[in-house]
Amino acid sequence: MSEPGASGSAGRELDWLAGRFEENRDRLRGVAYRMLGSAAEADDAVQETWLRVSRAGAGEVENLAGWLTTITARVCLTMLQARRSRREEPAGARPPEPAGRRDGDGPEDQAVLADSVGLALLAVLDTLSPAERVALVLHDMFAVTFEEIAPILDRSPAAARQLASRARRRVQGTAPDAAADRARQRTVVAAFLAASRRGDFAALLRLLDPDVVLRADRAAVRLGAPGRLRGARDVAGTFCGRARAARLALIDGLAGLAWAPGGRPRVVFTFTISGGTIAAIDMTADPGRLRRLDVAITGG
Repeated sequence: MSEPGASGSAGRELDWLAGRFEENRDRLRGVAYRMLGSAAEADDAVQETWLRVSRAGAGEVENLAGWLTTITARVCLTMLQARRSRREEPAGARPPEPAGRRDGDGPEDQAVLADSVGLALLAVLDTLSPAERVALVLHDMFAVTFEEIAPILDRSPAAARQLASRARRRVQGTAPDAAADRARQRTVVAAFLAASRRGDFAALLRLLDPDVVLRADRAAVRLGAPGRLRGARDVAGTFCGRARAARLALIDGLAGLAWAPGGRPRVVFTFTISGGTIAAIDMTADPGRLRRLDVAITGG
């Protein structure tokens, strides 16, 4: 039997924790988005973080923000590993312990990388192993120390530094010019919309990566969207001859599509472009998520 007042005390603690979590939600979503490259998956990761936090309780946690970031990172790492497993690719071998510092680890290099991160780099980040991506995002974009990153990845701090260094060199060597990348994205999305409207299955196949994934949030599924599809033929079949009511839009400044009857977005389609083809399409219809997006209709 619980002691008198125990349930009330637990309730107050949970309410306090919920309030602190809401204060950190936007930052945690930013961490998750940069790790996962999908707004819908980022929201799912933040929700899973809250479920874990609410079950565990804050206890004697001194740095609540850091603790929440750590849990979010672990959730994202699990999601990245599951994504890699679904693609039937190795999750990445454990690197050897580094002998010393490598080029590209200086503060000036990290600042250049942080300033350049945007959607243009999400496709590049997607080429990294899950551990590399987590190490790079946490350290270079959110200033988490390698001592804090190491237990998340089950590595030593030196190995975590090596992972981030390796990822940084790959990103700096392949990151596209942001303006050119935005222009290419607009071209691909406009071509996708045109092919969808005219029912050009062959053109859709050319625009889609063979392993393209279509993801829809729960609200979009309730409107009739498939929950998740993988493969160019299935995704092309879903859009072929459709999307007549969709319009070209800028979604958080990036080319996408929106279904906006009466000018109010009801569903938005965001695209991940890699190598000139569409690697992922995310359908978002949840009103809460839509309110957090900056959606501007740009075409008919």
